[in-house]
Amino acid sequence: MSEQSQITERASGPAIQVRGLVKSYQKLHVLGGVDFDVARGSIFALLGSNGAGKTTVVRILSTLLRADAGTASVNGFDVATQAAKVRESISLTGQFAAVDEILSGRENLVLVARLRHLRNPGRIADELLARFSLTDAARRRVSTYSGGMRRRLDIAMSLIGSPPVIFLDEPTTGLDPQARLEVWQAVRELARQGTTVLLTTQYLDEAEQLADRIAVLHRGRIIANGTLPELKQLLPPAKVEYVEKQPTLEDVFLAIVGADGADGADGADGADGTDGTDGTDGTDGTDGVDRTDRNEPTDGTERTERTERTERTERTERTDRNEPTDGTGRSEGVASPTGTSN
Repeated sequence: MSEQSQITERASGPAIQVRGLVKSYQKLHVLGGVDFDVARGSIFALLGSNGAGKTTVVRILSTLLRADAGTASVNGFDVATQAAKVRESISLTGQFAAVDEILSGRENLVLVARLRHLRNPGRIADELLARFSLTDAARRRVSTYSGGMRRRLDIAMSLIGSPPVIFLDEPTTGLDPQARLEVWQAVRELARQGTTVLLTTQYLDEAEQLADRIAVLHRGRIIANGTLPELKQLLPPAKVEYVEKQPTLEDVFLAIVGADGADGADGADGADGTDGTDGTDGTDGTDGVDRTDRNEPTDGTERTERTERTERTERTERTDRNEPTDGTGRSEGVASPTGTSN
């Protein structure tokens, strides 16, 4: 086959092709026959839990590790027999940002461009800074960057030399939600520029948001491979169910006190006694409810009249019983024992 035919075949074939990949560490079987293809210019997500073998696959494809069996090619080059060509075609971003914190962001990019023996390293650095929205922080030390900024700079460094294939090994591990969104945007930008991205992740939402195609790696084997709609078809059809929603305590509370808590939150509805809790409405007898039930006076006039009636009644009862009604100790017209004997 001529060289021109080989170039045409590489350009028309998949960017990554894996067949029967096997890898073991003594008695530990990590990969047990992995097969998948990655189309050019697409984002392919290799999804799996910790220890599933994702990083092992990436290390084999990036020529850092040799497989025990099977074949793999990247950009049309065999990873076992054409390792140098594979390295020229790829860039690898590991799980942790490989940036120099002492240097500024721009200096990191210029350094890598010079190591690749590229012309105009300053112009290359400025273009990548603008592409990843890092121009304003270009001359700041990387030690002052946020996690998302460091990760974007790391990805930008990986793109120096315009590699057609880039491996991102769990690029958002340990990042906060905002930083994750920044990295997602950077990955989408890679695909728009025509770069093939193989992304390993353990985050389901990350694969769902970014990937054109998803492969599920479980215990060293690909157990599912397809687009998101294709994978969803593996489940039974969706069912429409009506669920009765019970009110929460919050619903009950707001219904009682009002949405803004104005109805009684500060005692306006009686909590401080305005409508009777402290007696304004009769709890302590202010309006006479209790006193009326006990036939007690409710104002000064009634108290005087009742006192007079009570005193007259008592005098009458004492007169009927021949009891004294004044301070002398005897009633009018009653003779003393001495007077009677006389």
